[in-house]
Amino acid sequence: MEKRRKTKVVQIGSVAIGGDNPIAIQSMTNTDTRNIESTVSQIIGLEISGCDIVRVAVPDQEAANAIAGIKKGIHIPLVADIHFDYQLALTAMENGVDKLRINPGNIGSANGVREIVAMATERKIPIRIGVNAGSLEKEILAKNNGVATPAGMVASAQKHIQLLEEAGFDNIVVSMKASDVRFTIASYESFAKEYDYPLHLGITEAGILRSSAVKSAMGIGYLLLNGLGDTLRVSITGDPLEEIEVARDILSAIGRYEGKRKKVEVISCPTCGRTEIDLIGIATEINERLRGVDKNIKVAVMGCIVNGPGEGRAADIGIAGGKNKAVLFKKGEIIRSLKEDEIISVLMEEINKM
Repeated sequence: MEKRRKTKVVQIGSVAIGGDNPIAIQSMTNTDTRNIESTVSQIIGLEISGCDIVRVAVPDQEAANAIAGIKKGIHIPLVADIHFDYQLALTAMENGVDKLRINPGNIGSANGVREIVAMATERKIPIRIGVNAGSLEKEILAKNNGVATPAGMVASAQKHIQLLEEAGFDNIVVSMKASDVRFTIASYESFAKEYDYPLHLGITEAGILRSSAVKSAMGIGYLLLNGLGDTLRVSITGDPLEEIEVARDILSAIGRYEGKRKKVEVISCPTCGRTEIDLIGIATEINERLRGVDKNIKVAVMGCIVNGPGEGRAADIGIAGGKNKAVLFKKGEIIRSLKEDEIISVLMEEINKM
């Protein structure tokens, strides 16, 4: 793992990103922002799951006005996602939003950008420039026969950054998202050679859970292992809570998870012809039950004695199967033998004691 790239530090409400600060997990609500109650309810669920920063869409003035009510009901920084209308950004900031996600080049007139910068500077509100391969400017696409390229992504970011810097603003975060993993990686790597602004990582339009988890682990994981990235979002077509779980899994897998919520790691074997218990059912049930457990522990669920004892030495607690039974171990030491129908209940009982 390469040493983490040092960037400017940006403060988003109570969360600092960049520099040596922990990599923050972000998500976005899929509720109607104008419905304050449902939006707050979803954000509270995200908070409990380990979300550090949350973004909401602000498509109109009613949604911008709702920011004030949403802020009152949540405990993590709130980001307003705004396109085309700079007045919405001003209203969102007036109502207490902690960060803006805009592209200055499509937010309105130069005067509008200056008004946003003036208020953002006064209130110390950072701006994320979100470059997306699917919405590059026509003049940039025209330089490559209408095809998006990593160089075009960087050019777009440079254009938006210049608009802010010329207005005297550098409290900036940048993202360079695409749905193609290698394209995304190349875009972030190229940008990082030119600027030291913090990077928000993500593979956009990544699909439903399995597709997104694979693409995000490959793309985001690669960038993190190579020292890039200060916040991340796993974009999933579905429940935003799944985004947090996958994000935590990615960070945990590379030893970078530093969230307030503790992380249970379950290791389980893929099963084979030696397995003589319902390991798939047991592992599935244990994973489900451990979703709400707030502990930093490693749990091993192994199908037989071939790898069970070895994995047991690396786990805090676990089981290794036999014929219609299993042994329970802690730190590699066998504690007792269990009947198959008591494996789950006894294992959970012991985990709860830890």
